[in-house]
Amino acid sequence: MMHVLLLETIENESFELLKNEKDIQLHLAWEGMPAADILEKIDAVITRGIGQVNRALYDACPNMKVAARCGVGLDNVDVAEASKRGIKVINAPGSNASTVAEHTISLMLTIQRNLFEALSAVKNGNWASRSSFKSDELNGKTLGILGLGNIGLKVANIAAAFGMKVIYWSPSNKEVPYLLVDKETLFRSADIISLHLPLNEETKDIVDEEVFNKMNQGTILINTARGALVNRDALLSALDTGKLAGYGADVPFSPPPTADDALISHPKSFITAHVSSLTATTYKNMCLSTVKNVLAVLHGQAPDPHCIFNATSLGL
Repeated sequence: MMHVLLLETIENESFELLKNEKDIQLHLAWEGMPAADILEKIDAVITRGIGQVNRALYDACPNMKVAARCGVGLDNVDVAEASKRGIKVINAPGSNASTVAEHTISLMLTIQRNLFEALSAVKNGNWASRSSFKSDELNGKTLGILGLGNIGLKVANIAAAFGMKVIYWSPSNKEVPYLLVDKETLFRSADIISLHLPLNEETKDIVDEEVFNKMNQGTILINTARGALVNRDALLSALDTGKLAGYGADVPFSPPPTADDALISHPKSFITAHVSSLTATTYKNMCLSTVKNVLAVLHGQAPDPHCIFNATSLGL
């Protein structure tokens, strides 16, 4: 019998797949963390975006072979420590690219077309608001994309279909029909800037006061990557001064904000609760692929070759 610890709930079909596996015993952390003697038997841990897979959990689960996240980012999984211990780290690369790209464009439209104000006015019975309504369109605007991975590229393709001019910065040139520029050119040229970078020591606060000063007055900033890519104090200042016409994001600064948070309550910020990947289709696909790959590893079978994040570190 193999033991799997779920730190968070997962999509129902994926949960049933695990529960019905004859040689798997499930332990549900949200019902209470198992006792030490059970943790010592854990073969795999599965989390989503909150449950922490860290050194303390590795210590408590010395038999762990797999640490898996139903998602792409691994901020809540200590990958380096897992690699030291020979533990395979599984995620679902590329699974959320389409839905996050759609959400990114939705935030752009919300701000550029002033949709929140327009919808709110009608909900409040103010049809006459159309006489003073102000907005603009995406067509003809320059979109600067910082990071052209799976999500960034999909955003670029959708934006191009809207008639936007797309420029991008990436550590390397891509074989795409878009213009690679340096960061300074991007910040000075773009009407809308969209962030699609991983969070690490090099990218933390990559958009700071100096960067905001380079932007044109009335720039729109979209962040569906990680909150800490942007310096929070500089962001608030840019919103207050009008340097930014709006900030659209699906990622909070840590910890998750409260309703009275200055950024959440700012009239020019439009922030969703990290829901861009939680469409029914993507959520199901992320969870199913992760569970199937975990079971493949535990049964000595070959998982999707791209799902083991630390394969190189493990020499696989």
